[in-house]
Amino acid sequence: MSVKPESTSDLFSGPFALGTFEAADSPAAFPGLVDREGRVLDLRTALDDPALTMRSLLERWPAVLPRLRELAVGTRSGSRPLEELRVLAPVEPRQIFQSGANYRQHVIDLHVAHRAPGDERSEEERRAEAAEIMDRRAAEDLPYVFIGLPSSITGPYDDVTLPAWAAKPDWELELAAVIGRPAYQVSVEEALEYVAGYTIANDLTDRATVFRRDMPQIGTDWLRSKNAPGFTPLGPWIVPAESVGDTGDLQLNLKLNGEVMQDESTKDMIFGVARMVAYASQTARLLPGDLVLTGSPAGNGMHWGRLLRDGDVMESTVTGLGTQRTRCVAEEA
Repeated sequence: MSVKPESTSDLFSGPFALGTFEAADSPAAFPGLVDREGRVLDLRTALDDPALTMRSLLERWPAVLPRLRELAVGTRSGSRPLEELRVLAPVEPRQIFQSGANYRQHVIDLHVAHRAPGDERSEEERRAEAAEIMDRRAAEDLPYVFIGLPSSITGPYDDVTLPAWAAKPDWELELAAVIGRPAYQVSVEEALEYVAGYTIANDLTDRATVFRRDMPQIGTDWLRSKNAPGFTPLGPWIVPAESVGDTGDLQLNLKLNGEVMQDESTKDMIFGVARMVAYASQTARLLPGDLVLTGSPAGNGMHWGRLLRDGDVMESTVTGLGTQRTRCVAEEA
């Protein structure tokens, strides 16, 4: 199932954004430019490239951006109303770089929620310990990045299947940076030059399988806990970085069945976008279309003692990036 944006308030900051769409009269997905009136221009036609995809567009990002600006303000004959189209995930990345433990209050909350067996300390003592750990990480400049699978991505309005084996599925709303130039061993100072734009990601996690119970020494199991099909709703749009501006104070808000669960500013991030991109690039070569997820703020299901179940509807917004709405559907055992 797929739902559509409810109104133009679901749109974005700046004169245009980019998305990937599917029309009922054509089975091929296509990259489109969305304007403020909610009309979509097929960029295959506008850029005279029948084989164009969002990823191949991003591979030409520095050269094509001026043309996109022109298209956004010019006459766009042949554009279609957004309501006639299905909105897909805006890009198919080759690599997903995910940031863990990057919002101070979120990490403190999880530290308290995941009480180790036999730990009889008070909540205040455990909060103080977590705060000390966060301060040390920030002082020592130690981000935490791991790898996600592109097969976990689904569209911004698609149903999310909760696997039968996932006992504690949870939400994690995140700001995602979309890479627009190959980046390898770039500095913090130049890192944002490699970001084409930003989008919304919901990095679902099964809390029951985060830690290996059979052999605790192994540590975390991100493959099983985070990479089920559809566990990363993405989009709806890629908003160019120039339209987003400062990512240091964007508001992230997630509602579950209309009730606010997450409502936090990126000011609570320990490491900002530039630091995360630069850090990931020290080891890996980031490619156009790749995603750098920057962590999730406080307010996850573990904090509320209320995890995802069949029929739940998540509505996620990030300042200037639009809104995604996804319904949870339980997989039959």
